[in-house]
Amino acid sequence: MKKSEQQGNTLNKIVAMTLINPFSAGIDISDKEHVIAVAEGLADERVRAFGTMTCDLEAISNWLSACQIETVAMESTGVYWKPLFSHLISKGFEVYLVNAAHVKNVAGRKDDENDAMWLQKLHSCGLLRSSYLPDEDQEKLRTIVRFRRTMLEDSSRFINRIQKSLELMNIKFHTIIRDITGMSGMAVLKAILDGERNPANFLPLLDYRIKADKEIIIKSLEGKWQEEHLFTLRQSYEMYSHYRKQIAECDAEIEKHLQRIEAKINQGELSDKTEKLPYKERKMKYKNSPQISNVRQYLAKIHGVDVLSIYGLSDSGGLDLLAETGTDLSKWDNENKFIGWLNLCPDNKISAGKVLSSKVKKLKSNAASKAFKYAANSVQRSDNWLGDYFRRMKTKGGNKYAIVATANKIARIYYKMVTQKVPFIPVEITVYQQQRQQKQIAYLERKLERLRANAAA
Repeated sequence: MKKSEQQGNTLNKIVAMTLINPFSAGIDISDKEHVIAVAEGLADERVRAFGTMTCDLEAISNWLSACQIETVAMESTGVYWKPLFSHLISKGFEVYLVNAAHVKNVAGRKDDENDAMWLQKLHSCGLLRSSYLPDEDQEKLRTIVRFRRTMLEDSSRFINRIQKSLELMNIKFHTIIRDITGMSGMAVLKAILDGERNPANFLPLLDYRIKADKEIIIKSLEGKWQEEHLFTLRQSYEMYSHYRKQIAECDAEIEKHLQRIEAKINQGELSDKTEKLPYKERKMKYKNSPQISNVRQYLAKIHGVDVLSIYGLSDSGGLDLLAETGTDLSKWDNENKFIGWLNLCPDNKISAGKVLSSKVKKLKSNAASKAFKYAANSVQRSDNWLGDYFRRMKTKGGNKYAIVATANKIARIYYKMVTQKVPFIPVEITVYQQQRQQKQIAYLERKLERLRANAAA
């Protein structure tokens, strides 16, 4: 054998990747067709295309079983993967849901068949990692919570349309009160739609807490009552009212799921009575907060610790976190990986021992990350150590920098509380400031010692 051939064989042994999953398959997902590739030698046709109907899903599982497939990898394409994923799981296959960003195209691989074969090749060598997936109870809760969030977003569009209709009639009432959809605003809107046109007759409908001058309120309700804009106002008002009723039904359904999760965790037991917290520990209820008897108590029973005791974290935020991350945060090996999944830390790019870039990835925030950011934003004026930390970070890098840094801090606290079942014990702001000052003094003393040593040398 020639020397060049010997070197080539040695190189092939080094480059060849070990098969970790020999009985694996790769699936390219779409809304009209699923293309499946298996390893060579397992079937006459290595690549087959199936439809997406329920009968096609059954045919896919039967073909994979005939090919002795044990594990399957598919990309997370829209929501098209969910029916097939659930079906394969129910049939006993190990299914990896892969982030599409981790499986990038290579030159010359532009069709679905090549995509499926590429997925199968990577999966057979153990190079793919499955995305985080919720269990059945969490998936049900997540579906309803996400749908509720969508309903809130949709209802807000009709608030804008109500304000637009009023503005086109030169009715300035929505600029006088803080919230047109509050008790006073809705009472005035209903009276307008019932035919009231005299501005003075609206005054008895207003809540006593409205501080605007009565004369200004009367002037703001003088305008041109045009038929077409009254029509659009009625339509927007009715649609907004309908959405609020639907959101209330979502809240009732969410409470059922919370009760089911609590009973499952606590061996079938449900707490009957609502525990009243001291006034200082209570959190403000907002209009868009879930209309559930006691979200905080449900979350405390489910997690085994009161996560809403964290500064800034609201009922909606705690519910979003339960729906998005579940009760078992050990799926993330440590808090750093949890923070990385939330994209609340710099994406350090290091080459030759040097940090080339340390910016946060420009990705769309998931619901869990948004919950921590909302919590961080709400503490910026608070008289506690997290508020002090936010203001210090804002001085250092601006508002966006402070939100991410404080959200990072809150997420770490949340991770430790849920995984270690330890309560949130806040530090007094004066103690926190003293500790920070002592650290700063120690740092400056060390720096001074180095300068003196350099001067002496």
